[in-house]
Amino acid sequence: MATVTAQYRLLQGTLASVGHSGNHALIADRPEGKAGGQGLGFNGAQLLALALGGCFSNDVQYTADEMGLRVADLQVDVDLDLAGEPLVATRAEMRVVCSLENGADPSALLERASARCTVANSLRAGLEVVIG
Repeated sequence: MATVTAQYRLLQGTLASVGHSGNHALIADRPEGKAGGQGLGFNGAQLLALALGGCFSNDVQYTADEMGLRVADLQVDVDLDLAGEPLVATRAEMRVVCSLENGADPSALLERASARCTVANSLRAGLEVVIG
């Protein structure tokens, strides 16, 4: 079992938080004027959509490498539907455009990448979230 760790800390002088994982960072914030937000970063729903699209994009590249293919172009658009009170994500849709350098049909590549996508598989299965 592997564990990925991320930390969020208040960005001094704001009510936004800076998230760190490994050598990478991003800012999480609310839209300007909402609960002290200044629009300095992504909100939670945006982060979830970005996580899904980013994970899939990476998995396309991992899978292409394993299959001996090279991706010439990759476009991943994610729509995340939200509803309810409290607000929850109810559906995610990814639209993918992919072309390979050799001009081959990318369908098998995309199918294999979808099957291994950590974020997509986690969302499909649900996961335990402990807050303490």
